[in-house]
Amino acid sequence: MTKQSATSYPKEKIKILFLENISEKAVQQFKQNGYTNVKKLNGALSEDDLIKEVKDVHMIGIRSKTMITPKVLEAASKLQAIGCFCIGVNQVNLKAATKAGVAVFNAPYSNTRSVAELCIGAAIMLIRRIPDKNMAAHKGIWMKEAKGSFELRGKTLGIIGYGNIGSQLSVLAESLGMKVVFYDTETKLPLGNASVAKSLKELVAQSDIVSLHVPETGLTKNLINKTNLKYFKKGAILLNYARGEVVDLNALAVALKEEALGGAAIDVFPWEPEKNGDRFESPLQGLPNVILTPHIGGSTEEAQQNIGEDVSIKLFQYLERGITNGSHTVPAIGLPPVDGAHRILHIHNNKPGVLSAINTELSKHGINIVGQYLKTNDEIGYVVLDVDKKLSRKAVELLKEVKETIKVRILY
Repeated sequence: MTKQSATSYPKEKIKILFLENISEKAVQQFKQNGYTNVKKLNGALSEDDLIKEVKDVHMIGIRSKTMITPKVLEAASKLQAIGCFCIGVNQVNLKAATKAGVAVFNAPYSNTRSVAELCIGAAIMLIRRIPDKNMAAHKGIWMKEAKGSFELRGKTLGIIGYGNIGSQLSVLAESLGMKVVFYDTETKLPLGNASVAKSLKELVAQSDIVSLHVPETGLTKNLINKTNLKYFKKGAILLNYARGEVVDLNALAVALKEEALGGAAIDVFPWEPEKNGDRFESPLQGLPNVILTPHIGGSTEEAQQNIGEDVSIKLFQYLERGITNGSHTVPAIGLPPVDGAHRILHIHNNKPGVLSAINTELSKHGINIVGQYLKTNDEIGYVVLDVDKKLSRKAVELLKEVKETIKVRILY
């Protein structure tokens, strides 16, 4: 947690909106640090409802179902930051957030262990055909047999996407005696004895279990489709704890019905209900040796606590120090506080001459710049200015008039 600091805007007036039942610990962390104007809602909101809620809100905390669209960002004229209390940010229109000068943070590493452990658990259940035996037992049928049941030891696990979760899974699988092969579009250093497949086709052709850990992009949509499923080993098992659009579920259902695949565990879906209790449908329902879970790969007490702490710290650092490390929109700057000065943040369109205009305007009015740092991306520039305390208010007004300015905020 960051140290308390005196902000120019009273903390109790900073409006914070938390959606989707974000960890109560995260809410308490904000309140304990002086941010008492917190509103918490349990579910996600539609675009229209969210537009009504975001007026005068300075910060929004969401999970995976709330969609931050350009219309929502346009309505949230005072919005400074969005905290995604999850590993992804695809629910936020990052281009629109960047243009609006809104910092977007998430927790990309906090639930890595939770997802990796569940993948191992699902793999064990499926390779032993436990879902079928469990269902039979519930129906009063005794199904004690070894046919079709195997050990993980000695089997090959194919990991598609060797990032934070994929590499963690790789380590756990090797500790159980599995052979690990992975495929990634980027060059990655193998951990342990894992080996690299040259292509997706090569990976699935040799894997007893295939686990997906890729983001949702145009390139990964329906990555596992009717064509690629033909390359899988007969009786192989598919795990998807990545993103719902990555697998063509209708094609997967056909492969399972034809017994080309031996089982599947699916945790994410192209369409998911907005809240608990809503009806859920999938072409995989009722199929043998299939585990369907409601997007709970990272839903453990430990992961939610880690996510709450990680995102909260990033938001505190931005609100109180202007630190943007980990932001997906505002360029990353992490400067320590400067004694005897006021800090001002200036976000502007990335056009030539803006920094020169800032310095000229301040110099013309005799405002001393104690420290200054600029960083840009393709869309915007972010300047952190430490100026003389006596003239900080005047400096803010002058900076607001600089051409291409998006946002100006005095921190302390």
